[in-house]
Amino acid sequence: MTSKRPRGILGVGWACFDSAFQGRAEHRPPAMDYPDSVVRRVTFAAGGGLGWRLSALTTPRTSPAPWKVVVVTGAPSWAEYWAPVLAAAPETWEMTVVDRPGFGMSEPSVCVPDLGLQAKALAPLTATTTGQRLLLVGQSYGAGIAALMAAERGAQPDGLVLLSSYLATPGPTARWLLQAANPLLDVMPRDLRNAVTEIRGQPGQIPLLREAFGRIRSPLHVLHGDRDDFAPFDSARDFFADLPTRRRPRFERLAGAGHFLNDGPAHTVIEALHRCLPADRTAAARPGVAWRPALAALGRLAPALWGGQTAALPG
Repeated sequence: MTSKRPRGILGVGWACFDSAFQGRAEHRPPAMDYPDSVVRRVTFAAGGGLGWRLSALTTPRTSPAPWKVVVVTGAPSWAEYWAPVLAAAPETWEMTVVDRPGFGMSEPSVCVPDLGLQAKALAPLTATTTGQRLLLVGQSYGAGIAALMAAERGAQPDGLVLLSSYLATPGPTARWLLQAANPLLDVMPRDLRNAVTEIRGQPGQIPLLREAFGRIRSPLHVLHGDRDDFAPFDSARDFFADLPTRRRPRFERLAGAGHFLNDGPAHTVIEALHRCLPADRTAAARPGVAWRPALAALGRLAPALWGGQTAALPG
């Protein structure tokens, strides 16, 4: 099914003003394009005792999927623009994309510029069922929030993906948009105004993010389009150049891709995230499993080899 969701800066900007004028929180409700059995809007209580109700889109599954893929969106934060990717997600994924606090259908209505507070609010998203593994994805401005979530003791996802990460170094298009927003800030729709406020307040919180990255034990993947003019690839590479991390980040430059990867073909994003899934860790998680069959066979052969009595090891 082809979505008619607006695209590009002008299209999304107009949709934002239009929906605000008509009193809609969504630009184009996903229900117009996908049945509830494919993409479903859900709400949950924010963590940290904040008392907010947060909204997200998810992929309903009849039983827990092996992988839970959680996407923390950028600024502005609209889960609906991920609907095509959600609809195309494999059955082995339970995928959730959130409207962050202050955006879309989530509370509160005011801006929440504190990255740590947003991470606390979104913490319930990292909960998994028994045996389920977690891939945490931070898109653009959401990359820093996802990093703070991953750094929390007990969270530690199986993989952390920074997708088109925005870390206080704007590219030419982002700089132009921030400058153009100055005279219009008071008349902007809430979501655009909150986005500008967030971005302007991010530089002062970079030390917090640098400290958090030093605590993350999860595999770290930095994915960036080579045509990203909002937050260029070099800005992400430079951010990690002198940053001590427990694991060396894996950088992947996506040919021909811009800043909003979810705005392109859904399979492109899904394939990129697939490459971030760690290999089966069954053997690593259970020391000795890989070599137990060989020892078992040796145990069975030992009597014939040495003429003695040797108990066979269990397989």
